[in-house]
Amino acid sequence: MNGKVALVTGGSRGIGAATALRLARAGADVAITYVQDKAAAEAVVREIEAAGGRGLALRADSADAAEAAGAVERAAAELGRLDVLVNNAGAGLLGPLETLTAPDVDRVLAVNVRGTFLASQAAAARMERGGRIITIGTCMTKRVPGPGGTLYAMSKSALIGLTKALARELGDRGITANIVHPGPVDTDMNPADGPYAQGQSAMTALGRFAAPDEVAALVAYLAGADAAYITGAELSVDGGHAA
Repeated sequence: MNGKVALVTGGSRGIGAATALRLARAGADVAITYVQDKAAAEAVVREIEAAGGRGLALRADSADAAEAAGAVERAAAELGRLDVLVNNAGAGLLGPLETLTAPDVDRVLAVNVRGTFLASQAAAARMERGGRIITIGTCMTKRVPGPGGTLYAMSKSALIGLTKALARELGDRGITANIVHPGPVDTDMNPADGPYAQGQSAMTALGRFAAPDEVAALVAYLAGADAAYITGAELSVDGGHAA
């Protein structure tokens, strides 16, 4: 990926940070967005630079329409181009249906759906042939194993339709769009030794959580030249959660 530029939203931790570093080690210059933890974002940038690439941390809240699109414009302007967008930023809110409020719905849809759409729209306007739009979904779009996931599963399911439509919209320009569905992943938000980890592990065929880099590996493959004929696809890294 030498000479390529990628933007990973929500790239200061977890899957986003692992993806940013994986792309950097493949030769790309990488911008990331963050909302609160500037120090963590700057630490990821230092690792990107240590891998030999240019790194850029941008504060941008995907729930804000202007900031969601603006991060794409800033990344392309400061790094000179944009070849890969990884829509990783997301809002997860689980809870009983009767407890979810209208503001809850607005926030989750603003981040997971509107923010992803606007970032993809802005990226498509910047990309040349060979561009890649990769969105992080969830195993809960394929199987909701219990109550409490209504809002989150709905919001992420919308991204499947967006991905397939983007593939059709941008295919004649040689730009691909795909969605990756992770299963349980060991992150600070959902640690593999957390209070709910045993039950989540039991829902997978492999009986364990993924490491963030196991998801990042697939994202990096989709971002590369070998994946040029894969578009409009849903790919799972879920340990058999949906089996």
